[in-house]
Amino acid sequence: MLPVNSPAPDFTLPDADGKLVSLSDFRGRKVVLYFYPKDNTPGCTSQACAFAERYDAFQDKGAVVIGISKDSAVSHRKFADRYNLPFILLSDPDREVIERYGVWQEKKMYGKPVMGVVRTTYVIDEQGLIISAEENVKAAGNPADVLLFLDLPD
Repeated sequence: MLPVNSPAPDFTLPDADGKLVSLSDFRGRKVVLYFYPKDNTPGCTSQACAFAERYDAFQDKGAVVIGISKDSAVSHRKFADRYNLPFILLSDPDREVIERYGVWQEKKMYGKPVMGVVRTTYVIDEQGLIISAEENVKAAGNPADVLLFLDLPD
């Protein structure tokens, strides 16, 4: 996991429509960058839907919401269409960005160690610095927690 007050590494990944999106495209705006394990799984769906329900509030705060997983752009398109997700989903099947952000870690599944994406959310400021980094976030409550963080005085 990357530390608070460090520069957020730039990246370029395809979105749900195959269009390339770079983090630097959003310089001058706050970015909520959340990493999640897999489209259409219960926890990931509840997190995505909670971000969607609060999407207008994020926009009111001038924040861009971006979700990243290993799923393909095609999977992201189906996921976004199925749940009417209004924010950006980026595909990182080679785990390049996932690993650069330190969220590919060992975790337990049914008591056995496996490698996977640890649900993590970063908030990046207008200059590209990480101002919040939360690991092992609770899926459904994460978007509300991020909105509370964005309401804190600078």
